[in-house]
Amino acid sequence: MHIVYVSDGKAGHRSQAIGLYQAMQRQSIEAVTFEEILIDQLPIFSLLLATFKQSTSAVAQSPDYIFGVGSHTQLRVLLLGKVYPQAKTVIMMKPNFPFTWFNYAIIPEHDGIEASAHVITIKGALNPIVNEQRHQKNRILIALGGSSKRHQWNEEKVLASIDQIVKNHPQAEIILTTSRRTPKVFLEHLNESPLVSHLHIFPVEQTPQGWIFEEMQKAEAVWVTEDSVSMIFEAFTAGCKVGVIEIDRVKEDRITLSIDQIIQSNLVSNQTSIEMLVEPHAFKEAERVATYLLAQ
Repeated sequence: MHIVYVSDGKAGHRSQAIGLYQAMQRQSIEAVTFEEILIDQLPIFSLLLATFKQSTSAVAQSPDYIFGVGSHTQLRVLLLGKVYPQAKTVIMMKPNFPFTWFNYAIIPEHDGIEASAHVITIKGALNPIVNEQRHQKNRILIALGGSSKRHQWNEEKVLASIDQIVKNHPQAEIILTTSRRTPKVFLEHLNESPLVSHLHIFPVEQTPQGWIFEEMQKAEAVWVTEDSVSMIFEAFTAGCKVGVIEIDRVKEDRITLSIDQIIQSNLVSNQTSIEMLVEPHAFKEAERVATYLLAQ
């Protein structure tokens, strides 16, 4: 079985495609191979010509599945599906085209689309994490995001939450990391505060690829700022207890609503003590989607 992934080069999008591919690889009785092709290698005009020839030199092997994540991949996935009509097209987002144009659209529940023959609904976004059962008691990870189109960074709130986490866990090993959206001045202020002596701080610029996934495998609990929705679901998938650090909201929309819903559903908590966090759930969305696709 061969999968072609039409890539826009974005790490978060690639993570979703890799997560589904690896889940299918774990479940399939036959070998599963994966080929990533950047959108620059798939000019629209060339793909239009390729639909007449039923092949393109850009693809090394005839695919069984064609994956795409991101708006710039959608038309290319559709055209590749015309070039290789035996392949199933899978778009991992709410598409701009009619759902029925793809074999499957994998869409987060917060987009409000009903599941159907062509739509698979998921919680959060797919990722390549599996729970490796290596969590260490009293090991905590704090993962900070920053401002976004729906959130405004609030240093006072974040520092207050970190302070409470530190006070509630005097014996814990607490690892803190940032994202590219975390204000640089925040780390300066954190390093000047008494909290710094209780934290192991790893700025995102100093962490190699895959570092945070490894830390999630070792942490008993992970606290994430509420703007980082994908990281909340990654911590879920890793099998951690998950806490949400609240920051200011610029606007309310389907994403902020999804955070409120998972708190109300008792999947995560905005408490600052491990004892008050919800026990980890078996959260395996990539496995569930892979099972569905392979059964069709």
